Amino acid sequence: MKIKDLPRVDRPREKLEKYGPARLSNSELLAILLGTGVKGVNVVELSNKILKKFSGEGLAGATFQELKNTFGLGSAKACEIAACFELGRRILQNKQSDLILSPEDVWKEMKDIRGHKKEHLVVFYLDTRDEIIKREIISMGTLNSSIVHPREVFEPAIKNSTAQIIIAHNHPSGDTEPSAEDIAVGKRLVEAGKILDIEIIDHIIVSKSGWKSLKESGLL
Repeated sequence: MKIKDLPRVDRPREKLEKYGPARLSNSELLAILLGTGVKGVNVVELSNKILKKFSGEGLAGATFQELKNTFGLGSAKACEIAACFELGRRILQNKQSDLILSPEDVWKEMKDIRGHKKEHLVVFYLDTRDEIIKREIISMGTLNSSIVHPREVFEPAIKNSTAQIIIAHNHPSGDTEPSAEDIAVGKRLVEAGKILDIEIIDHIIVSKSGWKSLKESGLL
């Protein structure tokens, strides 16, 4: 079967456009990179064959000659695969992953906001390894449930394929004790997260000198 004979929802490029790359399988991602198959084999089938031959992380370490001689790939497709993995290695070589493992880690990541004169609600979007995918300021001003809407918190989470979330906000007064509204906002977001299957790990209040974890305090 040719790619054009597949339903549009099953075609790799159309799936990526609609859902983003995180929703595609390895073979679908490789199929997009290759663009076309070889004689008698469509691009998805070819991708599956390549991944099966170079099992695990073998494909990333395959040489140009190894790729060129695989299932009739030829020079052009071998170059595309080799160039893709080399670019990825160079970009990630000096990347320092930011891990969020404790309320203190959040406090450190909030150094630009924790002493601010206005309250800032910040959301940390994390992957399954507790690495930061994105940090976003959701609102500024006094925290209350009418201002903080779950949609504003979870829309970036869905867009970035987030596994879990940490909420944090600063108290300009320096007092990290949570208000009744702080607790209400946290609980409301936890309930919304359950519907979307996105876990709210913690809600942390920070100041210049310290922090308070609502989870550790049994308030989340």
